[in-house]
Amino acid sequence: MVVVVPAFNEGESIQTVVESLDREGFDYVVVNDGSIDDTAAILDSHHIPHIDLIENLGIGGAVQTGYKYAYLHGYDIAVQFDGDGQHDVACINDTIAPLLCEEADIVVGSRFVGDRSSFRSSMIRRIGINILSKILRLVSGKEIKDVTSGFRAIDRRALALFSDSYPSDYPEPESLALALSSGMTVREVPVAMHERSHGSSSISGFSSMWYMVKVALSILIVGLFRREGKSK
Repeated sequence: MVVVVPAFNEGESIQTVVESLDREGFDYVVVNDGSIDDTAAILDSHHIPHIDLIENLGIGGAVQTGYKYAYLHGYDIAVQFDGDGQHDVACINDTIAPLLCEEADIVVGSRFVGDRSSFRSSMIRRIGINILSKILRLVSGKEIKDVTSGFRAIDRRALALFSDSYPSDYPEPESLALALSSGMTVREVPVAMHERSHGSSSISGFSSMWYMVKVALSILIVGLFRREGKSK
């Protein structure tokens, strides 16, 4: 298993995140997504395993880079784990457990099942997440409550799929639609999440409305292709 840590301008938090992974003895790789702060200098000076992207590819490109690394290096499981301090390293083993038992291909660490997470984002974003969840259920028949969670684990089969094809902009809901349309099994497990200790989300204001429209359309398109493919 390897933990993939996408990082863009996470100089204030990345060292703390990787130290938590070191304490648990996990293999990991940080994907530095063209950061313009001191992220690269911190990774170099502390000899942290990482990949430097020469330009910012966005979260989708950074995560896919990590998945390609995991697939090419023969890992059977990859865990996406944010570099901003929101995710809790103590929840990784619970997240990979359904993969180890071969009960799922993808496991989503969820704020909205169980009661492990006291941080569940703003009311507006929760409403948006709920709408996307309903759209995904409409086209796939599968209910996933925390469709935008970036805390997830995938097996070798999903690694092969995502190494070849992965959404680029805001990929979490879109990649779930892709996986479900490819016949993969997705489960949710409760995890603890924390509010960002530094920086701010890239999805706010007008961008959050555009995000909703774009992702909703993408999920519907993937679902439409899935239904057409099954009907042929």
